[in-house]
Amino acid sequence: MKQPFQYQGSKRLLAPAILRHLPEKFGRLVEPFAGSAAVSIACAAAGRAREFWLNDFNRPLAGLLGLIVNDPEPLADFYEATWREAPLADFYRIRDDFNRTQDPRLLLYLLARCVKGSVRYNSEGLFNQSPDNRRLGTRPETMRANIHSVSVLLRGRCHITASDYRDVLEDARASDVVYLDPPYQGVCGVRDARYRSAIAFKDLVAALASLNRRGIRYLVSYDGRLGSRTYGEPLPESLELRSVEINAGRSSQATLLGRDEVTIESLHISPALADLIKIPLFPESLPLS
Repeated sequence: MKQPFQYQGSKRLLAPAILRHLPEKFGRLVEPFAGSAAVSIACAAAGRAREFWLNDFNRPLAGLLGLIVNDPEPLADFYEATWREAPLADFYRIRDDFNRTQDPRLLLYLLARCVKGSVRYNSEGLFNQSPDNRRLGTRPETMRANIHSVSVLLRGRCHITASDYRDVLEDARASDVVYLDPPYQGVCGVRDARYRSAIAFKDLVAALASLNRRGIRYLVSYDGRLGSRTYGEPLPESLELRSVEINAGRSSQATLLGRDEVTIESLHISPALADLIKIPLFPESLPLS
């Protein structure tokens, strides 16, 4: 599935490997850290879940997802008008307008034009990424088609919020499957420019322990390794997670530097879900397909 916008950390390319660890059919997929909603889009395209809950604490991003799903035609019109009227120099004006208004329609244009689709925020929470001067962003006709394809998949069966992830997890149901893709420790300390707020490790562990006590089925993409280097504190054994490794291939940075380093992402599966889909206790390494 083509998506309307790039988003750093998106799981679009890894979604086929992640979907191998979901039930064949289930009620609702919940994404507390939705980002570009890549896993939900892939899951909907595969016909695996009946409903979806997309949440992201970044309110304009959640608003953009809402417009893509529920109001695609006006959003596509707005993007086309902005794209056709905005020369390169206007990127900064549009960025200033977005920071002032938080209009999610402007965010779509910024994501289409900024470097590597990489969001950056300053210490005041303002979008401060620069434009990629080598490209003009997705052409309007392509953007319109991508927006409509996602809307057709999710409209009428998608709940979209901008809440704290812990509030979302508290409302998860036993029939749900929760997919968590929090900011990785390898890129996010006390504060990281890619995220408006960091996720405390101890709070995440406590939230996962609570899901275990309630028997909620979930998966967590969290940290991993690059070559022989690992990042972040491992999730505790007390959570009884089954862990698999997904081969994400060579990173663009490794390729640029001529290094033969493969990025491995870790996917952790809750006891309730692992028992359902019969995941063994030992880890496995899954190539990206």
